[in-house]
Amino acid sequence: MKLSYRTPASLRPDSETRDSRRFSGLDGLRGIAVSVVLVFHFFPQVLPGGFVGVDVFFVISGFLITGLLVDEYARSRRISLRRFWSRRVRRLVPPLVPLVLLCCTVAWMLGGDVLVGLGWQVLGAVTFGYNWVSIAGSASYFSATSPEVFRNLWSLAVEEQFYLVWPFALLAVLLIRSARIRLAVVCTLGVLSVLWMGFLFQPGADPTRVYYGSDTHSFGLFAGAALALLLRRPNGLGAPTRNANAGAARTGPAGFTRFASRLASPARLRPWLGLAALLGIGAASAWLPAAGPLAYRGGLAAISLLSCVVIWAAVRGARFGRWLDTPVLRWIGERSYGIYLWHWPLFVLAGVAWPAAGVEVHLLGVEVHLLVAAVAVLVAAASYRWLEQPVRRRGLRGGIRSLSGFATESWSRLAVVGVAAMVGLILVGGTTAAVVVAPAETSAQARITSGRHMLEAAQADRKREDAERKSDPTAAPAPVAPGDLISAVGDSVMLASAPELEDRFPGILIDAAVSRGMRAAPDILAAQAAAGTLRPVVVVGLGTNGPITTDELLAIEAAIGPDRKLVLVTAFADRDWTAGVNEALVGFAAHHRLVGIAGWHDAIAPHTDVLAGDNIHPGPTGGRIYADCIASALDWLAPQHPLHGRDPYRLGQDPVVLRPVS
Repeated sequence: MKLSYRTPASLRPDSETRDSRRFSGLDGLRGIAVSVVLVFHFFPQVLPGGFVGVDVFFVISGFLITGLLVDEYARSRRISLRRFWSRRVRRLVPPLVPLVLLCCTVAWMLGGDVLVGLGWQVLGAVTFGYNWVSIAGSASYFSATSPEVFRNLWSLAVEEQFYLVWPFALLAVLLIRSARIRLAVVCTLGVLSVLWMGFLFQPGADPTRVYYGSDTHSFGLFAGAALALLLRRPNGLGAPTRNANAGAARTGPAGFTRFASRLASPARLRPWLGLAALLGIGAASAWLPAAGPLAYRGGLAAISLLSCVVIWAAVRGARFGRWLDTPVLRWIGERSYGIYLWHWPLFVLAGVAWPAAGVEVHLLGVEVHLLVAAVAVLVAAASYRWLEQPVRRRGLRGGIRSLSGFATESWSRLAVVGVAAMVGLILVGGTTAAVVVAPAETSAQARITSGRHMLEAAQADRKREDAERKSDPTAAPAPVAPGDLISAVGDSVMLASAPELEDRFPGILIDAAVSRGMRAAPDILAAQAAAGTLRPVVVVGLGTNGPITTDELLAIEAAIGPDRKLVLVTAFADRDWTAGVNEALVGFAAHHRLVGIAGWHDAIAPHTDVLAGDNIHPGPTGGRIYADCIASALDWLAPQHPLHGRDPYRLGQDPVVLRPVS
């Protein structure tokens, strides 16, 4: 039996240029997804797993795009790539142009670290290759210290690359006669992407590569595509037959048809399944860790499957679709693309212009973040009303003709168009200037590089002096400098402070590296002790890059032995773990002899203006404060204080002095 293909009414757009507004519930789901992403970016402590909102978008995009292409193929047995890509350009590019021009110009006016790497960011934005450009440049999506203005465009790049390749792949898939095999092929592509992400993910390493990669993060798009094929049934999607009716084709296997029918049948159960899936996405937004293995070894794939259930319940069940399409959520969803585009660049620029927005969240920070979110929504609404909709209705050429007609109606309107053109030229000039004058590295990177060079020079000087003394047996021994008694192990904060530490403690032995955590300290100190280079006083500054445990501190104490003094440097960074790290350090020092605290956190908190642009690494003045903290801790340790059997000690108002609790 041969049947003519007819798209179900609930799944048939009114025209080729119309989008998900014709599908019940999808705008509401978009509104939820973009809201989750905004909360994740602005208040990550509220929704630490809010990054899953992007995966919801991927599933929606895969579903809609595949449905659009399948509809066209069912009608004409062909897919017009020119028309498809033209629609994508009209949809995505017009809002992107003012975003890049305006934000680059503002970044140029602000100057500083926000300009670093702006050239490659613009390149990634205009080529829709931002994800791969970022991967090549070793950028990190999860770094809170690198102010990438257009970081959020990585997901747009993944979708655009899918749009470029998928029509060819889908055309090959649609040539397969068996509906079951068609679906299996698409599902297999998604499973391969999931497995590839899990294989490349390395626990403890930055997951940006597997998160950004089009190869590792396309399973959501494939999941949406598979759902589109399943809901449209197998009818009319096979290869053309000899029947003159171009829409005729053999049906798929009866078993598959019955399965698809059963999938759409439980009308009463469907809304509750959709609600349960939506609650599952909400739970993941609240609890799924952004850097843990759970997300990359099945977690994000589960989000894609839950999103498919929500979409199925919405487009096949009018009641659940109406629940999602509340007026507020639908309004946000219709403008979700613009909101997603604008919120992150405005957030970064606000953090540069108003540093309080980037400091640990307090009342002022919350107000700034809410203000940025409101501005992003307003700008997106204006873009939707006066840019996106006109271009989508009339096309680029039609939009230009309308603008020309508007300008010729009166002198006042001509003046408005002239002013707009002048502003556009200014923005182009500002963008060009921003790319040209962008520094090669951030202020924090410059300080770290300076510290590394100083350590290399100091190490070379020591080797030369040792060689000279060995070659001249009559030479007098070198005088003992204050730093000759100190071994220091630290992270990039200590590395940035190295010039000031060397100036304060000449001869200090510093072993510091970027991104180092407390876990590395015991092995480093044990190796120095075994080599005979570990000195009587040990300074450890390793609380910036992650939580610490008491076992790690005990291992450090065991590695240095019972007779050496230990100074632990508190951490200062806008991180969830900072408070816990400092509490652990102070508590450990209070109950262990010969252990003191250098209170870097409390010393630098009132003077964040002397930090680099990332609000973590010290400049020259901050480096001197860092050295002063260690000096004060050493002064406190000078007379050996046996703490056993005495009252606990705590960090007092003086940030570098331990005082007993009264």
